[in-house]
Amino acid sequence: MLIDFTGLFNSDKEIKQIDYQLSLEDFEYSTYQPLKNGVHVKGKAYSKADVTHLELTVSFDFFGVCDRCADDFERAYSFTVNKVVVAHLENEEDDEDYIVVENNVLDLDEYVYQEIQLFLPQKMLCSDDCKGLCPKCGKNLNYEKCDCQQDVDPRMAALLQLLDEE
Repeated sequence: MLIDFTGLFNSDKEIKQIDYQLSLEDFEYSTYQPLKNGVHVKGKAYSKADVTHLELTVSFDFFGVCDRCADDFERAYSFTVNKVVVAHLENEEDDEDYIVVENNVLDLDEYVYQEIQLFLPQKMLCSDDCKGLCPKCGKNLNYEKCDCQQDVDPRMAALLQLLDEE
């Protein structure tokens, strides 16, 4: 979806409502494509006191694989974007607070794609307290205990002998 900001840059009266479903079938996270149901984008673009704003709410279902236990999971995500839209910037150090649009047109699909990439965590877990897999036998420790003996650091072996003697 392309948004032309020409009218918004020139008037405080215009408001552009945004409400659409974006299909991001080509979106890749790690080695899979987790956005099977697409992305819902809702918000508005408007000008107030000669400053042009873009306010969005981005919502999607994430179908992922846990990085610790390799279980499949589904999680609903939603985040907001509140940025000032400008035609150009004098100082490029402030660019994270602004959206710079070339020729007064913003490709909203590409922008939302980039925002989702920045929003998602680098390590995806099925739950915050995921125990992962046993490194020896491979059992999923979230569902069952394993009988594997833990390796002891050789430097600590003498301390363990003291505990065994008691």
